[in-house]
Amino acid sequence: MENPSSDSIHSNHSPPNPNLNPKTPNNNNNHLIPGLNSYHPSPSRSIYSDRFIPSRSSSNFALFDLPLSSSSHSNSREDSSNAYTSLLRTALFGPDSGPVLPPVTPEKNISLNGRNLQSIRPNRNIFRYKSETHQSLHTLSPFGFDDQLLPGVSGPSPVKAPRKVPRSPYKVLDAPALQDDFYLNLVDWSSHNVLAVGLGSCVYLWHASSSKVVKLCDLGNDDNVSSVGWAQRGTHLAVGTSNGKIQLWDASCSKRIRTMEGHRLRVGALAWSSSLLSSGSRDKSILQRDIRAQEDYVSKLSGHRSEVCGLKWSYDNRELASGGNDNRLLVWNNHSTQPILKYCEHTAAVKAIAWSPHLHGLLASGGGTADRCIRFWNTTTNTHLSCIDTGSQVCNLAWSKNVDELVSTHGYSQNQIILWRYPTMSKIATLTGHTYRVLYLAISPDGQTIVTGAGDETLRFWNVFPSPKSQNTDTEIGASSLGRTKIR
Repeated sequence: MENPSSDSIHSNHSPPNPNLNPKTPNNNNNHLIPGLNSYHPSPSRSIYSDRFIPSRSSSNFALFDLPLSSSSHSNSREDSSNAYTSLLRTALFGPDSGPVLPPVTPEKNISLNGRNLQSIRPNRNIFRYKSETHQSLHTLSPFGFDDQLLPGVSGPSPVKAPRKVPRSPYKVLDAPALQDDFYLNLVDWSSHNVLAVGLGSCVYLWHASSSKVVKLCDLGNDDNVSSVGWAQRGTHLAVGTSNGKIQLWDASCSKRIRTMEGHRLRVGALAWSSSLLSSGSRDKSILQRDIRAQEDYVSKLSGHRSEVCGLKWSYDNRELASGGNDNRLLVWNNHSTQPILKYCEHTAAVKAIAWSPHLHGLLASGGGTADRCIRFWNTTTNTHLSCIDTGSQVCNLAWSKNVDELVSTHGYSQNQIILWRYPTMSKIATLTGHTYRVLYLAISPDGQTIVTGAGDETLRFWNVFPSPKSQNTDTEIGASSLGRTKIR
């Protein structure tokens, strides 16, 4: 049983700000090729490493600064260096690349392309030389790459910078009388970019494009709004009431079309599937209503043992998921009045439900205070996929339609908003700001912005998801009117 009321809980949050810039390795402490002699350059001069094999015919060997031979070097050490150089040359240029020059002693003179090189210091890695260009060493491997690549060798794939999620809402609306009740669903965002909010006995519409607020209806002193739900297309809005009725409104002309009955107690959950409207009530039942028919409802679904607080249709409109205060998650189809799947793993009320728009049959659900877990299900194979403990009461879930990510809102005890990457369930961002449980959640029609509502009587707008075309470009819906205003 989830407590419908809550005390104010303040959450202090300092968002992480990791330094993502890679540090340049220290050339004085690292060797380009492990196993060879240590090389200690002058502290006043910087030594850098190249990423390709220089052509010896055109090289200026005076720049190489090869070290003098030490009498303490053993023949085995020199043989090891020669073998490594030979293997490396063969790997880079093939078996026909020619012989490797032997180590040079101070007593020997070697003629190379008509040039005499005297007293060249031996046993020095020929692939490392002094460069006048300041370049950072990105790798200790002799096969590393820089701006110039070997012929026929492709460069490394560019590292994609992590997407930055703003840690603060870009807009805050005051929402007086927004109820702090876990079982209600009082916020929904339409395909026409209009936000509907139930405040006490009234429903208000906030137009995101213009920030204009319109009062749609007032139920009177003896009734309150318990849920709102937009049709998938068009301007029809369903309003569930505490008296068990549903009012259907055309928001384009602020006109009530009809009132439907059937429930004995409050209607806390609504879900649309084309012209079919599903309603969940405190009377434990779910009613299927075809708004084209004259009857108030066409079928009744019985399976929950307590109040129904969560309802979501799948994206193909074939399956309906319902969650209740009986800690059960049920799945229904269009042709049965009994659930086809029953999941009882949650240990608290199940309000948070979300179908994946990317994978058919993938369903996410979240449990209340005694559970705190997000669970994933494959309804096609009837399997439990995974579970993650979030540490707080899970109030809502919403899947991004642009990327494989989802957002969850939470109550006791941190009142946070978490952005997850699926299927790893790694946290992309944790957002705070609400001082009460984040009980309400809706997503904008373009899939980039979410709005959250809480018992602190505020609605907060966050840019959390990337756009469909670019995962690095965010568009603020209604962001032209920043700051804090009132919805009524």
